[in-house]
Amino acid sequence: MNIMFENKTVVITGACGGLGSAMAKRFAADGARVAVCDLRGTDAIVDAITAEGYAARGFEFDITDRDAVRTAMAEIAEIYGGIDVLVNNAGINVDSEGRKHVDDFSDKWWDLILKVDLDGTYNCTKLAIPYMHDGASIVNISSIVGMVPLRNQCAFTAAKAAVINFTKAIAMELAPRGIRANVICPGTIGIAITNQLWKDDGAMTGLLSHIPMGRQGNPNEIANATAFLASDAASYITGAVLPVDGGWTCGGYARNF
Repeated sequence: MNIMFENKTVVITGACGGLGSAMAKRFAADGARVAVCDLRGTDAIVDAITAEGYAARGFEFDITDRDAVRTAMAEIAEIYGGIDVLVNNAGINVDSEGRKHVDDFSDKWWDLILKVDLDGTYNCTKLAIPYMHDGASIVNISSIVGMVPLRNQCAFTAAKAAVINFTKAIAMELAPRGIRANVICPGTIGIAITNQLWKDDGAMTGLLSHIPMGRQGNPNEIANATAFLASDAASYITGAVLPVDGGWTCGGYARNF
């Protein structure tokens, strides 16, 4: 399948992380003009993309700051003439030390995770829509924990479950305007933050034992799924929830992580 985004503007939040950078490079290689959006540090990703002869430009702003998001979306639309694809990828979670039962969970982390993972997705979606048109697409990045919860991650689980139903709600609302919205639920992906969490060999072995495919995913596999849902190849798909997890949620789902 040849998925192309020639002359299309793709906005990716959290574009400097492991998943976001893979997405930015994939869309750029497929011909998109990529708006590389993150809190800071966009130059390295933009330079890597443009060094290959592709089009990218950095935009640094805080997705939890509604005024900053409004300004950024307007600037992107003015430069490129609109927004064809929005990928809400930015998100955070607690590290291993912060993973605790709800009665011991940090209020600070609860507030921050909901603010970034849920409110940030809402802000970017709402403020990009005025610049989107018939045929545009929104892809939100949730997690398998939004489908089936894990222990000791109450905030992340709540936020990512909300992102799934938020996506379904806007899919219904935006369909008459020709704008599609879908959500991807990654499983465990081999990026720096995940590898640090499971750096103990025994922990990684236990984790992989619950994945039918017996391995972590890689960022390019999430980028591929994102590109598919954003493309015209998925023109009759909206409101869909796509797990990309090596089969983890098929059955025997372990909730002890």
